[in-house]
Amino acid sequence: MRVGFIGLGAMGAPMARNLHRAGLLQGVWNRTAAKASALAAELNCAAAATPAQLALECELLVLCVSADADVRAIVADLAPAVRRGQILIDCSTVSADTARYTAAVLGPKGVEVLDCPVSGGVEGATKGSLAILVGGEAATLEHARPVLQALGSTITHFGGHGAGQAAKATNQIICAGVNRANAEAMAFAKSQGLDLDKVVATLSRGAAGNWYLQNRGPFMAAGNYPAGFRVRLHQKDLRICQAMAAALGVRLPVIEETLSDYAELINAGFADEDISALYRIKHALFGPKPKTPTG
Repeated sequence: MRVGFIGLGAMGAPMARNLHRAGLLQGVWNRTAAKASALAAELNCAAAATPAQLALECELLVLCVSADADVRAIVADLAPAVRRGQILIDCSTVSADTARYTAAVLGPKGVEVLDCPVSGGVEGATKGSLAILVGGEAATLEHARPVLQALGSTITHFGGHGAGQAAKATNQIICAGVNRANAEAMAFAKSQGLDLDKVVATLSRGAAGNWYLQNRGPFMAAGNYPAGFRVRLHQKDLRICQAMAAALGVRLPVIEETLSDYAELINAGFADEDISALYRIKHALFGPKPKTPTG
């Protein structure tokens, strides 16, 4: 199967590399052409001039871009070029409405569409161990499974078009809550004069252990937040969750409070740091001087 990859950001580039290792990657496209040219040279594959050109050369396309508007623009570019029997896998994190829009535009042209947002961060994308949350037809998933298996270790079908994105929205709310709890707890530990490296190493092995504490707690301890999952991207995702909840007449505190904190971080110039930078705000709650443990 000849696979084309669209969108070579922090997640997309390592995902494309894993498709290359599996012998599936035919070509790539990226809005910044230099990124596509560099990766194509590295992997000895084609760098297409447009998404439409890539569609002409491939049987299956994987899409991984940042926002709803990006997906819709690429779908519009692809629509005149696609043909019956092709498959589009959209690994972007966007709204369920955009997933259904993509299927409605390309489905009548005979293209099978799956919304397949992923979870696992840059680490999972690099290792090929992502969790892949699938919406669309079960038969299409089976056709596409060899490609998805090159990208992730957990592939779960949640239902029709948009169900994968609904599952990803659920994931993003959990991530917000867990990251927020970790940041507050780490700030509390610092206020008590505890060694944060020891806190991470020890509590990660107990009842409080979680992926974010183990993988992002060290960022908080070091006060350094290299881009893994950028604040501005999680803000975008949580706004999708917020709109989905609002459609049901609900406001969720985890979403609302995290968005408020992210607005503060972004206004301070930290939009492109990892979301563990939330520790900046939580640490500031306790003031500059840590207390010394007693007893």
